[in-house]
Amino acid sequence: MHILILASAFNSLTQRAHAELRDRGHTVAVELALPGSPLPETVRRHAPQLIVAPMLRTAIPEEVWAAYTCLVVHPGPVGDRGPSSLDWAIHEEADQWGVTVLQADGEMDAGDVWASVPCRIPQVPKSELYRGEIADAAIEAVILAVERFAGGAYVPREQDMARTADGRPRARPYLDQSVRRIDWAEDSTRDVLRRLRAADSQPGVLDQLFGGEWYLHGGHPESVLRGRPGELLATRAGAVCRATKDGAVWIPELRPRRGPGQPPTFKLPAVRALGDRLPPLPEHALPRLPEVRHRTWTDIRYRENGNVGFLSFSFPGGAMSTEQCRRLLDAYREACTRPTSVLVLGGERDFFSNGIHLNVIEAAADPAAESWANINAIDDLVEAVLTTTDRLVVSAVAGNAAAGGVMLALAADEVWCRSGAVLNPHYRLMGLYGSEYWTHTLPRRVGAATAERLMREALPVSPASALRLGLVDRVVDCGPDAFAQEVGDLAARLASLPATASRIAAKKTELDRLESATPLAGFRERELARMRRTFDDPGAPYHALRRSFVRKERPRGTPPHLAPAPVAQTGHIGSAAGVTGTALDGVSSRPNG
Repeated sequence: MHILILASAFNSLTQRAHAELRDRGHTVAVELALPGSPLPETVRRHAPQLIVAPMLRTAIPEEVWAAYTCLVVHPGPVGDRGPSSLDWAIHEEADQWGVTVLQADGEMDAGDVWASVPCRIPQVPKSELYRGEIADAAIEAVILAVERFAGGAYVPREQDMARTADGRPRARPYLDQSVRRIDWAEDSTRDVLRRLRAADSQPGVLDQLFGGEWYLHGGHPESVLRGRPGELLATRAGAVCRATKDGAVWIPELRPRRGPGQPPTFKLPAVRALGDRLPPLPEHALPRLPEVRHRTWTDIRYRENGNVGFLSFSFPGGAMSTEQCRRLLDAYREACTRPTSVLVLGGERDFFSNGIHLNVIEAAADPAAESWANINAIDDLVEAVLTTTDRLVVSAVAGNAAAGGVMLALAADEVWCRSGAVLNPHYRLMGLYGSEYWTHTLPRRVGAATAERLMREALPVSPASALRLGLVDRVVDCGPDAFAQEVGDLAARLASLPATASRIAAKKTELDRLESATPLAGFRERELARMRRTFDDPGAPYHALRRSFVRKERPRGTPPHLAPAPVAQTGHIGSAAGVTGTALDGVSSRPNG
């Protein structure tokens, strides 16, 4: 079936829907619903058999929904309506929720239901929930709805929902800053965290610090530090700790409020964002390998279970700055001194990595110099993984990975990927050739021809397709909360296998063979030479693309490479012009039609 994906942005859920539908043999095209775009005319040009809208901030015109069946994903259970569905669910501490696929009509979110899938809501940030439990439920519902439509016999059911006095379906309002506002003198730590979770990663919670207005992004509880409510107490790994009336919270990122006539602002590590405004505060650093028993926030943790070490990391948005790469490298090197035979590297729920930190680079006094420092720092980390010969290294990809983050995962001996992740193993959408030893690791796994296609076409890849390509070694079919336990069990089994010892013994011989034939340093030098030329060229597209991405500038139209429908394929990347998307993704405050 020929399906047109209609979306406000090619975000994580849209990319996942695209990849999953292609896996099932459908041809898929994408159009962005942008202000002023001639949508009815564009849709007619595609002549789709079905329209699917995974993330849409605006209503579909009547001229479109009256002529084509349009399936809209709403991140709420049947009967829920409004632009802040997930925000309200988290704000009101719901523990059960759902995703509904409904047919677009004249009432927003009020159309007939094609599929509805329930899900639970763990106490995690909205963006993490959106990419995890909500995305899993959404894809299950989309696939079911598409199958029902293709079957031709299913009749969608009318929604049973509360209505206003004039008979119109009742929708909850936009969750604005008047509701999100934190009263530091009165709100408990639990309430503060709830408000921060409901605003992550957009729009943030508007607050005041040092005479300025800032959006707070992210929040984690602190178990020991205390102070006057609202007071900043300490820093750690770029985050600031702020006192509540009964405890304290760590806030990793801040974004200044945009002033009149000023360019859009963007998130940065809190300490970096505040800059000279931040008074001297103690840096409450943890050990290089902080253990799980430390009941406080940190972005890097380590634990051991028998012969298996687990080095987990969780950086906001999956981006890794120069400083974060260096800290993770230090932790990795120390983890390699531990008496283990298997080392598992990765997050436990959300992003694995999206490569270099474009926001920090954009904010630098010299973005070219910071780009160079950042790419070398992540290359150092990848090199350390590639040259580990005294144990097996496993990359545990719990969530999405892109660009250099995919290549970091590929440096390990084995890659285990959760079934709900989305992989973007390419760089070109940011105008970059790429580094992180990709010219060695990617062809080694998938072959030179497939590696070239992956880079050229810049398509998102599902875990199932990645497994068939050889990009990953195992797909772990489970929910986000179960991934860490599943990986732990698999790693313990790997460590106990008799063959593991012989595999470890063979690693040194294989690395020596590679170094004598095609030294790793050569791959790095050739990649970095091309990256350096790009960084140092003010006219290179990378700088404008980075600026546009960081400031979330909306394209003036659907880019040409998004519009064509690639030939339907199952389990391999085709040669047709494909749909591409940015490596990093955000969460709309209105992810429904």
